Formats: sequence, structure tokens, C-alpha cells
Amino acid sequence: MSLASHHVDTDVDTDVAIRCAQVSKRFGNNTVVTEVDLTVRRGEVHALMGANGAGKSTVLGMLSGRIAPSEGTIEIFGHHVAPGRPRAAMAAGIRSVYQELTVVPQLTAKANVYLGQESARRGMLSERAMTKRFIALCEQFGVRIDPNVRADRLSVADQQILEIMRAVHAEARILLLDEPTAALSERERDFLLGLMRDLRDRGVTIVLVSHNIEEVLRVSDTVTVMRNSRKVASAPVAEWNGRSLVSAMVGDTPLRVERDRVPVTGDFLLEARDVRLPGAITGIDISVRSGEIVGLAGLVGSGRSSLLRSLAGAEPTSTGRLTMRGRAVRWPRSPRAAIRRLRIALLPEDRKSQGLVLGMPIPDNITLTDLGSASSRGLVSRRRQLSRSTELLDSLNLGRRVGFYPVRQLSGGNQQKVAIAKWLHHRPEVLLADEPTRGIDVRAKVEVLATLRKLARDGMGVVVASAELEEVLDVSDRVLVLSEGRVVAEIDMHEQDPTVGEVLNLAFGV
Repeated sequence: MSLASHHVDTDVDTDVAIRCAQVSKRFGNNTVVTEVDLTVRRGEVHALMGANGAGKSTVLGMLSGRIAPSEGTIEIFGHHVAPGRPRAAMAAGIRSVYQELTVVPQLTAKANVYLGQESARRGMLSERAMTKRFIALCEQFGVRIDPNVRADRLSVADQQILEIMRAVHAEARILLLDEPTAALSERERDFLLGLMRDLRDRGVTIVLVSHNIEEVLRVSDTVTVMRNSRKVASAPVAEWNGRSLVSAMVGDTPLRVERDRVPVTGDFLLEARDVRLPGAITGIDISVRSGEIVGLAGLVGSGRSSLLRSLAGAEPTSTGRLTMRGRAVRWPRSPRAAIRRLRIALLPEDRKSQGLVLGMPIPDNITLTDLGSASSRGLVSRRRQLSRSTELLDSLNLGRRVGFYPVRQLSGGNQQKVAIAKWLHHRPEVLLADEPTRGIDVRAKVEVLATLRKLARDGMGVVVASAELEEVLDVSDRVLVLSEGRVVAEIDMHEQDPTVGEVLNLAFGV
């Protein structure tokens, strides 16, 4: 499908693509969306913003048919759509790209794009035609992805691209995007924003959930803000700016976490030398003191995640020399060895498939790292699990009752808080946090970073890798700048005050 040939429905004489009237949603006794009225015009980019748990993703879920509203009605191009029926929503021309990826890891990149919409001739799959179309889509997106590579061997960014390619190939009339750029590089983000504008100009309606304020102001026509399950404001983008959006979303919540003013002088918890991972990182040295946060800065593909995964035992082919508290130890070959033997824990970039068991209740996820502390006479105590989980998540401001319901019912930001609480329960000596604020709102980002800062004050060593350079510079005591798998600079943040531009120059080798 070329963008120019995109089909636009003309059978309904209206400029309203989506109309929600008094839509509410409850999960048990917990109301997550309350009496929301929402009007989305045909051919506009309409952004939904709000703090984690405000109800944005639930609204998208109801529009997509994945979630049935408890009350209210939804119309698509003037027609009622059967609630809670994804097929009915798809028949109306709605396609979704969720914050949590839905690619099938065992299938190829090409098969994921064509999933449910395969090209066939005389009952046989037309592999040649699908490959040709896949390559054409890659060219449109400005990416190079092997059509026959398994999806689980791709980066999170490339998997996200596959999701969006799938929706574009399906000729969506309405595109629902939930944090589509959270895992993308600046170049990929810019391309996607340009593609969104192109689709909008051709009559496609886009509903965008994003926590990136600058991104929303660049690409949106209308912005609606939700807070505490309700719609609190909706206006053309020209009437918003960064300050007014933040105020509408979170009120007077502080928006910055700063490092401690006193330089860290604690003992070295971890010292790794000559860390290598074939094809990813070469000869990296890194050390972390008790009470210190070390930030990893660099472009996508610089080796940040590879370094953390190697230290956490998640890359069996990695090598290096490791010292813990001044004692030489064996290099970890599995996450279990890193956790149990060395007390090194990884907060992974992909919380859905690596950080949490989404179908498992909150208390089970949190106490999974140390069931013994939640047990009595060899039996797991549900009471102890709930008490401990409530204590930890209250400290992280979860914002809703903790109970034995699946983690998948939580917003992305609250899922991240559960993933952090899991390691607060276990208390490792060194915590490796890979993109800890990915896909969460400004208030939740502050809470997560403040938690990492508190863990450091309590004596833990923390390593943070993030694409958000401002956050890395704000929260870190030292910053290692990576480029092409090597450390190209080390910055003591207590002695220097670099700008984001200066760090990017280092990463680019300027």
C-alpha cells in the first residue's frame, strides 16, 4: 500500500471519526475511566495525555475493542461499534500499536508484519510478493530489517517499527498509537512523526498516547488531558504549551530529581574490566561505589544495554574480569548466578517479557525474588505477600489498591513500579536499571528516579542507562559516554556540568 493510495471512507457525511459519550470502565471496585466524553475529528492527530493511571491506555483499549466499557457508548464514523469486540473495531478500520509490544518472537520480521493479512495465491502464501512489499515498507520507514530474521533477535526499536508497519499495511482508517516512539532513536522518532503527519494529511485519523510533551506539541492537532480517570481539558494544540500541559497533568509535582551535592566516597561494590560482547561492546571498564549512581549515555546501538546485560549474566558469550567488594569473582553466565552469587540485579528495558509475569498477581511478582521472606514453615503466606507488596508500592506512590489481580491491569508506569518493587524486596547490592523511565509520564519518572536516588543513599550501587540524557545528567554522580561499543568519555558530575549537546558531541565523536 502506498501512502497515496490510502482508502478513506466516504459513506458517512460527518467529520467526526470517534465519539465517546459518558464512557466509564471499572475493574472490580476500581474505576479507571470515569464518564469521559471525547470527540476526535476525521483526519486529525489527537493526543491523549495524563499521568500514569489516568486512564489513557484504557480509553485506547475500549476504542480498539480490546476492553468493553462498563457504561457509555462509542461511535466510529457515526456508527455504533459492538463493545469489547476487536474484530468489530478492525472492521471499522481501527488498528492499534500498543505500548507493550505484540510481536510474536518466534516468527520472522516479515511474518509479523503480515500476521492475519497474509498474501496468498491459490491457497499458497505468496512469499515473493510479501518480501517485496516488506522491503518497500522498510524503505518508506527508512530502516533496514532482514525480512527473514526472527523477531526476538531484533532490538526493541525494530520490533516497534514492525508493529507500526503492520498497521500501515492494513490500511488503517483510524490508528491508535500507545507510546509509539518510546523505544526509538531520534532519527526513527523524527521519521515516525513525519509519517504520522503524512497519514493525517491523507485523511487518516490518529489517536496518540505519549508522555513526550515536545513530541505531542510537534505533531498533534488537538490535545486532551486526563487526570485521575477523568477528562480535565481538551483544546487545539495552539492553546497548549509545555508548562500548561504539565500543570494540567500533574499539578504542582516537582519535575526534577537532582543528585546529592556531596561526592560519593564509598567503597567499590563492583569493578569490571575489559568487558566484551562479540558484535556489541569491546574492552569496557566500569566501576560502581556504594551510594553511587553511574549513568550510561550514548546513542541507540552504542552498547548501553549490552553492557548491563553482560554484567547481569544475561549474555552468556560475554567476557570480562569482575571484582565484588575487592574480591575477584567468576564472571556471571546467567542472571540466576548474578543475583544469587553476586547480588547483581537487572531492571530490564522490556518489562513485559523480561521484567514481569503479566498474568501473575502483583504480590506474586514482587515476592518472586525472595519467596522465603514471605513464607511461614515452608508455605507462602498470602498475608505476608500482600503486606510486603503494599508497603513497597505505597513508598512508590502506586496510586491504587494493591491486590491479587494481574499486573497486566496496571498502566505502563505502574507496571514499572512493580518491577522496581521486586528488587526493593530482594535488596541487591548493585542494581542495573535499563531505561527505567521508558514509556511513563513525567510524575512517574520523577518518582522512579527519586527511588533510585534513595537506594543509592541507602548504600546500593546503581547503574542507569537511558536515552533521556537530561535524566542521566540530573541523577548520576558519574557518567560514562559510550559510542560504538566503547567508553569514549567519563564525566564526574560533581566537578563538571556538561550540557546535553556536549554529551551528544562526545557520543557522535565530534
